[in-house]
Amino acid sequence: MSSHGHAVTDAILDTLKRASSGLKDAGVKFALAGGCAAYARGAAPSLHDVDFVLTEHDVPAALEALRAIGFQTAKPPEDWLVKAYDEGRLVDLIYRVSDLPITDELLDRAEPLKASAVIVPVLEATDLVISWLLPLSEHACDYGALLAQVRALREQVDWPRVSAVTADSPYAATFITLLERLGVLNGPVEPSGDPKWP
Repeated sequence: MSSHGHAVTDAILDTLKRASSGLKDAGVKFALAGGCAAYARGAAPSLHDVDFVLTEHDVPAALEALRAIGFQTAKPPEDWLVKAYDEGRLVDLIYRVSDLPITDELLDRAEPLKASAVIVPVLEATDLVISWLLPLSEHACDYGALLAQVRALREQVDWPRVSAVTADSPYAATFITLLERLGVLNGPVEPSGDPKWP
């Protein structure tokens, strides 16, 4: 990684630390998601922003908590997230994934892991991969961006459950087939487990 890349990563991790501390202090229930969650779970750093998931009920408290520590906040036209900025570094607060509301049950499954010298709740690996695959569509289908992160997490993931939850998505099913063909997964994955999520 270049020195510029290190600087960007360090800045994002500093934002992660500040934002997670602010949310914790305000009593907001959340979990780390996206690339930072993959990094906390052992993937190489590929960090452009900080993603947290939380329930829609907690969004106002989360925005207030981040404003209190100097973040700028914004409500974009999309109806599944709000945004906060730490000196230009983006924090996405996601309360819906592929039209499915984030639930307390999903947040309860998150595991406390170290990320940037702080312990934060991090999405369970299976939930993290599901959160990446469900939104795949004709207009957002970058398998290349997912491959390295999924490869790093593969042994932490319940692949039959991922397959069951994402069974209705041809884009997710094709990605799982790609993982099988590349040898990332050991043989074909048969869907099993509860298809309901989160």
